[in-house]
Amino acid sequence: CCQLTRSRPAPQVAVDMEFAKNMYELHKKVSPSEIILGWYATGHDITEHSVLIHEYYSREAHNPIHLTVDTSLQNSRMSIKAYVSAPMGVPGKTMGVMFTPLTVKYVYYDTERIGVDLIMKTCFSPNRVIGLSSDLQQVGSASARIQDTLTMVLQYAEDVLSGKVAADNTVGRFLMDLINQVPKISPEDFETMLNSNINDLLMVTYLANLTQSQIALNEKLLSL
Repeated sequence: CCQLTRSRPAPQVAVDMEFAKNMYELHKKVSPSEIILGWYATGHDITEHSVLIHEYYSREAHNPIHLTVDTSLQNSRMSIKAYVSAPMGVPGKTMGVMFTPLTVKYVYYDTERIGVDLIMKTCFSPNRVIGLSSDLQQVGSASARIQDTLTMVLQYAEDVLSGKVAADNTVGRFLMDLINQVPKISPEDFETMLNSNINDLLMVTYLANLTQSQIALNEKLLSL
């Protein structure tokens, strides 16, 4: 993924294609197995310039994907949409291009989720500043979310059993698969395993703090 510079001298759009080619050649030296899948642009919708830029990438990739990222937050959220192009028109006459929307699924790593969750917390901060949470605070937040989710699931199950809510087979199968994934261990074994992991974590934390203190003490002795 690399950024291209484009200018908009109305009513035209200009993209530095030579820069795009050079960036792609440099990227292939680092990641030779990666290929061009499409291109992205900031905005909440397709523009008249999208067809021209998409035509260029159609020569670089087979059926490229056009991704739009709404940085203007039109609906109070950063919506992401994906499109592919399809020819339209009368054969033998003037032909055009139609962008067909695709289903977008968000896939992320756990480390990325932590960063995004931290950034989202700035929405509720008056000065838009938020500090990093400690490991213990993150564990507490995760435990609170799990507890809230379990409360919601239990309430749903009770409403279904009492007849307040109609049963949904899809939700039932999902909950059954989720329960089957939980390891069946006795409460005593679970408590022993949890205490053992906590002791290991405390030992690692103690050794890290001890090492940090030794380094700080050594620096002070050397500065005497």
